[in-house]
Amino acid sequence: MNNKKNKILTFGKASCLIWSLIVLAIAVSIVIFVARLKRDHIETATDQIINPTPTLIRSMQNIGEWEFLAIADEELIDTVRPGIFTNDELVRIYYGTLRLGVNMHKTTPGWLTARNDTLFARIPRIELLDNNFIDEGLTKSFYESGTWTDKDRADLYDRAYQQMKKRCLTPANIKTAEASCTTQFTKIFKALGYEKVSITYDK
Repeated sequence: MNNKKNKILTFGKASCLIWSLIVLAIAVSIVIFVARLKRDHIETATDQIINPTPTLIRSMQNIGEWEFLAIADEELIDTVRPGIFTNDELVRIYYGTLRLGVNMHKTTPGWLTARNDTLFARIPRIELLDNNFIDEGLTKSFYESGTWTDKDRADLYDRAYQQMKKRCLTPANIKTAEASCTTQFTKIFKALGYEKVSITYDK
């Protein structure tokens, strides 16, 4: 009789121990599940914030040419042709505006990417956006003596063209345009929610 009671008590203690382990196992499983779920949720949210979408990339490329620096210039160009008694001279003044910027149609694959918490943008190099920068409507003769052909005037135009490029397409002006470009793109990307932005330029 006593043996029978002892067996029942032993079974009861074992049952309590088993149920306690089961409850503990369930609790641990719940904690692990919640922790993983929380971690997965954070990673997913981070990916959604950081990764630039194809729509964003296309919209930036569709900007096309974007001017960041305009330089107005005027050049006085002259030429002299020796004559028998007197020299013939032609002096003309040329006006032009050279516009420096980037052409977003020239972006290369992978130009906009993200790593960790930083957005990286590789922008096309600063260039002269319009090669026809001399305003021929404003060009005027400052002094003219003798007879000059269209070819003579074309030669003066070419000299003025090269002189304007030499005077305006300097490393300092290109650097200024880059700084303006960096500022503008950084503002745009930060407005879209990217806190850290790194911008470089193609060489």
